[in-house]
Amino acid sequence: MLKKTVLIERKSKVSCKNLQLIIKNETREGSIPIEDIGFIVIDSPEVFISIPTLNLLIANNAAVIICDASHLPNGLFLNLNSHHKQQQLFRHQIMASLPLKKQLWQQTVIEKIKNQGFLLEQITQQNNKFDFIASKVLSGDTSNMEGVAANFYWKSFFEQDFKRERYGNYPNNFLNYGYAILRAATARALSGSGLLNTLGIHHKNKYNAFALADDIMEPFRPIVDEAVHFIMEHYDEQELTTDIKSELLKTLTRTVFFKNEKSTVMVGLQKTASSLQQCYTGHRKKIKFPQLWN
Repeated sequence: MLKKTVLIERKSKVSCKNLQLIIKNETREGSIPIEDIGFIVIDSPEVFISIPTLNLLIANNAAVIICDASHLPNGLFLNLNSHHKQQQLFRHQIMASLPLKKQLWQQTVIEKIKNQGFLLEQITQQNNKFDFIASKVLSGDTSNMEGVAANFYWKSFFEQDFKRERYGNYPNNFLNYGYAILRAATARALSGSGLLNTLGIHHKNKYNAFALADDIMEPFRPIVDEAVHFIMEHYDEQELTTDIKSELLKTLTRTVFFKNEKSTVMVGLQKTASSLQQCYTGHRKKIKFPQLWN
């Protein structure tokens, strides 16, 4: 079943009754079955949500995202007991060999570069050499082909001069919002597969609680880039309005393609996370990433 994303931007009271999420503001009251919710994004300092409601959302594997004063996702609540073999899977993840992790990172970078190249061709209507760059990715990406591709990608992606920065000017704010939502969705999928988000394949910052999500989301990033490019062509705004946030949230429900089936990004991330779990346990050799475009 396709899970819903709920965005709350105004002063509201959020509670639960009979397994329904109740959202009440100054003008109206609405409800939605908690089992239907995949994500709830709280983007107002004037939202009251009860602890029983949080517990019920998390128990149903919904991700609860809290935004900061800049309207960017800043915190994430996840279910820590979402898999029945969690301790066993943690052990496999912790004991993973360095060669395995290098191979998994090589696969991840190759997929990311190919997706960047395909999207860039669609936007610029010009051929590029991203498939060639992807073919040069070594185990562990020791030659940093990811960085080489990123340099070409961002120089060509937008018409105006652009520098990709975490705290940079427009349209970095749009990219940051989209990536944060994607990161939360990836973390949710990994947690649901019994994996420890803190323990990454490549990302190793000791202060990063979602290092594995940062690894696995990499090939999916061009979905956000595509959405931001669309927004820049169809909206005059340079700030995160409700409409723009809604467009970025739609990335979780767009279609991606596996070999014999298609699914939403949200479901696709679950399939990718499940395949990574199987790589750790020795039942697979490759992560199952979808094609972002057919």
